[in-house]
Amino acid sequence: MIHPDITDYNNTQSKSDQEICIQLSLIIDAELQDAENKIWHRHPVWFLDGNPIVGYSKLKNSVRLLFWSGQSFGEEGLKIEGTFKAAEKRYTSKQEISEDDLKRWLEKSRQIQWDYKNIVKRKGELIRLK
Repeated sequence: MIHPDITDYNNTQSKSDQEICIQLSLIIDAELQDAENKIWHRHPVWFLDGNPIVGYSKLKNSVRLLFWSGQSFGEEGLKIEGTFKAAEKRYTSKQEISEDDLKRWLEKSRQIQWDYKNIVKRKGELIRLK
């Protein structure tokens, strides 16, 4: 079930961005039913066993979907983000969301995980969990 704070986040966006956020949240939540979801660092994020897996955030000209371990997925549709293992996909309209791609990436997010939960404790060192 989608946390009410995520619903509130989605509803504060412009109409076009709201459609993107709602579509993303519905698909993510349906595919990761056992995941905890909440607002984390002011953005919707889904966690498995306390480890952040996927989330999205409003950028100036798009909505960014972020997979924390996405660089390890081997997916051309995701672009490198940051200096760790994250990868992203940016959307400017709901029609750009490929449900098949998203479901495949979500399955990979379950199978391929780097330990972000303990990254501070390990002083920035990431260890692969799965």
